[in-house]
Amino acid sequence: MPGHRQNPCNRPQDIRSEALDEERSVPLIGASNQPTVIIDLSTHSIRPYPLSERVNGWLLVGITVLAVLHEWQPELPFAIANSVLVVLVSALFATRVRGTRLAFIIVAVVLTLMTINTMPDWSDRIEKGLGTAAFIGAFFCALNTLRNAAGSSKAIEQCGVFLAQQPPGRRYAALTVGAQAFALLLNYGAIALLGSLAMASANKEPNEEIRLHRTRRMLLAIQRGFIATLPWSPLSFAVVITTTVIPGATWAKGFWPCMLTGIIVSGIGWAMDSLFKPRLSASAPVPVRGKIEGSWFSVFPLLLLLGILGSVAAILHWLSGVRVAGIVLTVVPLIALGWIAWQSRHDRPVRALVKRAQLYINVDLPAFRNELTLLMMAGYIGTMGGMLLAPVVSSAGIDLSSVPTWIILVSLVWLIPLTGQVGMNPILAVSLFAPILPGAAALGVEPTAIMVAITAGWSLSGACSPFTATTMLIGSFANVSASHVGLKWNGVYTVVAALVLSAWVVLYSALFG
Repeated sequence: MPGHRQNPCNRPQDIRSEALDEERSVPLIGASNQPTVIIDLSTHSIRPYPLSERVNGWLLVGITVLAVLHEWQPELPFAIANSVLVVLVSALFATRVRGTRLAFIIVAVVLTLMTINTMPDWSDRIEKGLGTAAFIGAFFCALNTLRNAAGSSKAIEQCGVFLAQQPPGRRYAALTVGAQAFALLLNYGAIALLGSLAMASANKEPNEEIRLHRTRRMLLAIQRGFIATLPWSPLSFAVVITTTVIPGATWAKGFWPCMLTGIIVSGIGWAMDSLFKPRLSASAPVPVRGKIEGSWFSVFPLLLLLGILGSVAAILHWLSGVRVAGIVLTVVPLIALGWIAWQSRHDRPVRALVKRAQLYINVDLPAFRNELTLLMMAGYIGTMGGMLLAPVVSSAGIDLSSVPTWIILVSLVWLIPLTGQVGMNPILAVSLFAPILPGAAALGVEPTAIMVAITAGWSLSGACSPFTATTMLIGSFANVSASHVGLKWNGVYTVVAALVLSAWVVLYSALFG
């Protein structure tokens, strides 16, 4: 969607981006091809939708509900029922998706047949793979409820406008920190929202040279702020997948070291932006500084919402013992429903809530078929492929436990962004390689040390891989290719960050891990 610009004033569904061309290898996570505005909040009217879309939407709701129940009652057969729903929804998606997404489904079928033919316990392995796909799909659907609610919030829009209009001296830092805060609510929608607002601010500059420099710096601040959340945010797939595939790794244990990873990622970006500011030509005029709308109080609603989300999740985790990812899966849709009801509190909130729920289930969720196919099949393929690959590596006499621990940890930092250059989704890469890694005890480290290494590499992949949603979104705003963003804009940054993060994971494993 080169050249596409979102109007920051559009409402309520504008915190979405249009789907990329079908020929691209990886779609935008969180993007969709539905019309921009489908629901009119003033009249609560909604357009008709076909039966096939309604079926897909309700199947995804069923997957999400069963995933929540499984988190709270794992001894009951919710996982088996969810496996059936994953097969059904994948079969329906296979009739609608094309290109790489369909290829992912075909590969999943091939791996399933190979597992049946080679593994005596094939049913348990397939159930595990389908369970991974179910949780990923449910997590995606749950997170997008919050983003849907934010799409009609005037307070969120005002907060984004205020951050995007900061003066040059603090603009990069404001957008970096703002992107991290928005990412907790909107996931990849944070880039779409702040990117559109940043472009609206940059386009007010009449001089082309200054405008191009400002555009690049603002968009990179947003991107690098977003990827800084991947290692530590309980709402990120990096944390969810890593804590699933690495036995003993938990978000609570990994929060602080992974938070430091995020600080390193964003701090290096800020330092490089400050040290290597572009030099303007002699003919360039003094940059124009527009009037800033709002005040720092505009950020308060965002902080309040984050505080509510964090507090509720922490209390429930402490009381119940359910893992943090399961708590997030449970409370995020409830908070989103409450937020939507609050926005419509003066205009028949129950009716507005019902209509928004209908929209989300019957229109939004089915429109995410490309993203859900990619994510769910990546999880399934990685899980099944890893289980098939492990005995092959073992029979070949390859013993990774004999490799020095620091080499394995550093390799993880570099391996994920490198595989991203050839189109391998981080979910697929981590799910595939994790089963062949020696256990934490064999490496002589705590599981948290492995988690720190994997999430660090995952974060860097978001900066440099031409096939990730982050680089595609940033490139679409700047009218450049994703490869240009990943390799030219972020190439040196990625190498510097990878070197520093390599030292960090080795230091952590030696001192604390």
